[in-house]
Amino acid sequence: MTILIQNIKKLVQVEETPRKWVTGADMASLNTIDNAYLLMQDGVIKDFGTMDSVPKIHQSAQVIDAKGKMVFPSYCDSHTHLVYAGSREIEYVDKIRGLSYEEIAKRGGGILNSAKLLHNTPEDELYNQSLQRVNEIISLGTGAVEIKSGYGLTVEDELKMLRVIRRLRETTPITIKSTFLGAHAVPAEYKGRQGEYVDLIINEMLPLVAAAELADFIDVFCDKGFFTVEETARMLKAGMKHGLRGKIHANELDFSGGIQVGVKHNVLSVDHLEFTGNDEIKALLNSETMPTLLPGAAFFLGMVYPPARKMIEAGLPIALASDYNPGSSPSGDMKFVMSLACVIMRLVPEEAINAATINSAYAMGISDTHGSIARGKVANVFITKPMNNYEFMPYAYTTNLIDTVILKGEVWK
Repeated sequence: MTILIQNIKKLVQVEETPRKWVTGADMASLNTIDNAYLLMQDGVIKDFGTMDSVPKIHQSAQVIDAKGKMVFPSYCDSHTHLVYAGSREIEYVDKIRGLSYEEIAKRGGGILNSAKLLHNTPEDELYNQSLQRVNEIISLGTGAVEIKSGYGLTVEDELKMLRVIRRLRETTPITIKSTFLGAHAVPAEYKGRQGEYVDLIINEMLPLVAAAELADFIDVFCDKGFFTVEETARMLKAGMKHGLRGKIHANELDFSGGIQVGVKHNVLSVDHLEFTGNDEIKALLNSETMPTLLPGAAFFLGMVYPPARKMIEAGLPIALASDYNPGSSPSGDMKFVMSLACVIMRLVPEEAINAATINSAYAMGISDTHGSIARGKVANVFITKPMNNYEFMPYAYTTNLIDTVILKGEVWK
């Protein structure tokens, strides 16, 4: 199928030579083309340029007039937990009344609550609930998403989650990466025997996950009250033996050493990072690990935000992701994530757009095929409603600005 979008007011995030990421001061630059066209063919970006060089196309091609509108590459959301059962609005009220994330978890809420709900939910129902969320984020402009397990916490239920993720990948047009997060929390029955649960992950869960090819990555929640640096290192090493590169939940609740152990083991990304100082920044510099910030979680939990400006000014790249989950960030709206990054963490719009596209694509291992408008990349884009400039995207933080979504070269409806 061939689609030509013409008369584009501004084509955003254009690359003649694709990059793996954007770092430091370069994050404040954004390549665009005014009065542009974009040609997509057989699911990939074929060509782009100004309207005075628009190519002739076959009469069977679909032509879309984008006069007054802009075209962006689809968002890449590199950290979500959107496969879950039910919701946790009662804990939301507990938070309003002053209970902390850790206090709720100690009472059997939080991740353990979601694990109980998931255990009691049939696999088909879990798929149907999750499919609604996938369709929701597609409508909001996301074209690639990483989805984690971690609400199972048993061999059977972790595998159930990962099967649902695979089914979503097979039945929807969005690009999906799957992450095994058995180390999301310690089940209640292993209280006081945390090392035994780590052994279960390494000796039983990982071999089954790898044998069934259910995951692309392994993740560990390395933080205060969760898994230690030593336990994290053991699980990352075991994951690598099974061909799963690491990702880490790090430094959300305190300085945990999670960033340093992640860099040491060459994880693809370290995520959250609310508690990040000079030592953590130094560890990340000159590494291949993407710092990924989740401002939706800090917003929802009323926590401190990561020091994004300090990180960028030190020369780091940063990515943005939604952390879509029932307990600490019940939203997959990447546009709102960009708005939070701009308003609270003081990113300029160009930095936020780079962080939510090319850099977040890197954080899920797909920056060679996603995250920008470049020839040969997957044709995942969205057309906005009429707007004057791209700064309006994060500025109008609750306004629906998406007119048309195109995934893998086909209009999504």
